[in-house]
Amino acid sequence: MNPSELLPENEVGLGWHPKRVLLVLLIFSIVMMFAAFTSGYIVRRDEGNWREFDLPVSLLVNTILIALSSASMQWSYAAARKDEIGRMKTGIGITLALGLAFLVGQYVSFGDLVDGNTFFGGADANPSGSFLYVLMGVHAFHLVTGLVFVTVVLKRALNYQVHSRALLSIGNATLYWHFLGGLWLYLYLFLLLNH
Repeated sequence: MNPSELLPENEVGLGWHPKRVLLVLLIFSIVMMFAAFTSGYIVRRDEGNWREFDLPVSLLVNTILIALSSASMQWSYAAARKDEIGRMKTGIGITLALGLAFLVGQYVSFGDLVDGNTFFGGADANPSGSFLYVLMGVHAFHLVTGLVFVTVVLKRALNYQVHSRALLSIGNATLYWHFLGGLWLYLYLFLLLNH
């Protein structure tokens, strides 16, 4: 007997929607990119001419904001699974607000770095600062894409297209948002230990 005959017709194979597969591939490529950035950071630091500096406190605040936004996104997903549409919309709105607050916090962090004489380029720049700006900037770009993704899910939720029988969009958005939160936590701890 063929093993696929034991499964219901809609569960043959992985059971992953093509959009989920594409999202997983996107996440994998982003992981590889940040692995290259952090590896380059370590290699360049060991070559010398590396300025040590304290990380701004605003980065800790941003870490808390993104952790809270991840919790609110999970709350939204759980609400969608239970057809609690009002809670789901509220959670998505909170996620968007916290995501925007994180981006504003990153902008504030850039200002704090400049105030501490840590620059991206120019005569006063050091590779340590340049790496920090690149890591923060590329993550912020991906967070903007996450905000767009979550906004699309909110629009679908407002049109009652997200519920317990239509979870793909909010499931994918939740997965991507958790990934962005985990990525930032990794970057923050990496910078805290290696600055």
